[in-house]
Amino acid sequence: MALRDLMARFGAGAASVDTVLDRDAVQPGGSVTGRVVVLGGSVAQQVDEVVVGLEARVEVESGDHEWREDVVFGAQTVGTGFHVEPGSRTELPFAVAVPWQTPVTALGGWHLRGVRVGVRTRLAIAGAVDPGDLDPVTVVPLPVQHAVVEALGGLGWRFTHGDVEKGRLRGSDLPFYQELEFRPPSSLARKVNELEVTFLADPRGVEVVLEADRRGGLLSEGRDVVSRLRLGHDQTDPVRLRATVDAAVRELGARRGWGW
Repeated sequence: MALRDLMARFGAGAASVDTVLDRDAVQPGGSVTGRVVVLGGSVAQQVDEVVVGLEARVEVESGDHEWREDVVFGAQTVGTGFHVEPGSRTELPFAVAVPWQTPVTALGGWHLRGVRVGVRTRLAIAGAVDPGDLDPVTVVPLPVQHAVVEALGGLGWRFTHGDVEKGRLRGSDLPFYQELEFRPPSSLARKVNELEVTFLADPRGVEVVLEADRRGGLLSEGRDVVSRLRLGHDQTDPVRLRATVDAAVRELGARRGWGW
């Protein structure tokens, strides 16, 4: 029995966890529901805590170095202080709120390469290695977010890439934010590198942060130019929204003399 206990501390024969989601697709502002299944191993163990939270893969920059790390957010405890017998099965239901500013992982049915959000489940067992469990979640955009992307496409901006960066913008609630990158229409190709769009959503609507990376000349460096546009959740009419987004982009360009 002593050998089994020792092995369990290093993960061999220890209790394991499996997270079963009711649905694997959510929207910001919604919730992820399901149940955590704790399966007893080869020895009896005391579970101190079961924690479920969302986890995002985030890009980190420091000086000339860049790497990725996983950041857990919105975590909550779904079970504490219970005994797990060998071969037993314990189910713990949960509902984790999805923050309004959670990064989207798919646009138009396509998964965004490098953008990952999942449900991370961890067991806290005294003296044992936590095996953990990660279940991917597809975060689809809110209707107004989708409508903004469609409006930009209609104006000639081509979506190219999305990433999640560590840090905070004014108005952000999480320790990271998402940028969606768009290439300019041919008429602006020599004046701006790209347009970066960040959505800062909340229960009332979304603030659209537009950042333009200006092309630099031989004697000057490119400079980032930022503008913000506030929209309600119901502002999804294609014609009106395209005009609104077009005006915001033109105002952004006028401040730096893009011309049209």
